[in-house]
Amino acid sequence: MGTLREYYETTCRPQLQEKYGYTNTLEIPRIEKVVLNMGLGEAVQNPKVVENAANELTLIAGQKAVVTRARKSIATFKLREGMPIGCRVTLRHERMYDFLSRLINIALPRVRDFRGVSPKGFDGRGNFSMGIKEQIIFPEIDYDKIDKIRGLNISIVTSAKSDDAAYELLSGLGMPFRK
Repeated sequence: MGTLREYYETTCRPQLQEKYGYTNTLEIPRIEKVVLNMGLGEAVQNPKVVENAANELTLIAGQKAVVTRARKSIATFKLREGMPIGCRVTLRHERMYDFLSRLINIALPRVRDFRGVSPKGFDGRGNFSMGIKEQIIFPEIDYDKIDKIRGLNISIVTSAKSDDAAYELLSGLGMPFRK
C-alpha cells in the first residue's frame, strides 16, 4: 500500500466522516481516478509530435499513454477525421496514489513562482481540473531529451457530491491550494 493511500485511510477518511457526519463508510469521498491529457494542435502538420508526447506522458504517469484521434473533420484547422491530435492516460488505484504523491510533493514545488493551486478548478460535481504549462517539472523528464516544452491537463475525479467535500478531501491529502 502506498504512503498517500495509507494516509487517506488512517487520517483523511475519519476527518471527513466526522466533519460531514457520514453514517455509511461508502459515502465518504474518495478519489476514483486521475486523467492526464495532452492536446497537440501542432500534430496536424507533424505527426511525429504525438509519438514524442505519448512517450513523455508514459514516463510521467508510469503507464502507457493512448493516442487520441479527431472525431470530426474541421477544414479551417486542416484536420481530418481520425488524425492523431493528442494523448491521454487514466490512472486508478496504486498508480493514481503514486502519481498524486509525486505531483503534490515533488512536481508542484518545482513550478517557478509557485504560490499554490487555484481552487477555482472545481466543476460543481466534486471533480477538480488543473493545467500545467511545462512537463519538465516532473523529475522523470530529462530536460536534454525533450524536443519542445508542452503543457498537460490533470483531472482528478472524486466520489464527492459537492465541491466543498472534494476541496476538503484534496486539501486533506496535501494539495497546496491558494488561500
